[in-house]
Amino acid sequence: MSLSENQKRQLRKLGHNLKPVVMIGGNGLTDGVCNETDLSLNHHELIKVKVNASDRDERDAIIATLCQRSAAELVQRVGHVALLYRRNMAETKIHLNR
Repeated sequence: MSLSENQKRQLRKLGHNLKPVVMIGGNGLTDGVCNETDLSLNHHELIKVKVNASDRDERDAIIATLCQRSAAELVQRVGHVALLYRRNMAETKIHLNR
């Protein structure tokens, strides 16, 4: 599912006041982090993830891999924080505009 610019704008507004619920530290992207991300996306649909990697390319690679493994869409990345979205088919909480 690809998000339109209007949908991304809507999700950025909703995610503005969110605090990161998943933090990726020195061990990098582990199976535990992926499982926690999956659980958080199932529950919230929209989450912030903080990546503590010093190199920008490394952060981008970690975020891309996390999105791929969790089937999430990257809405926005600012510095060390990424905003991820994945619709919960069973119980949709966020209804996106077209």
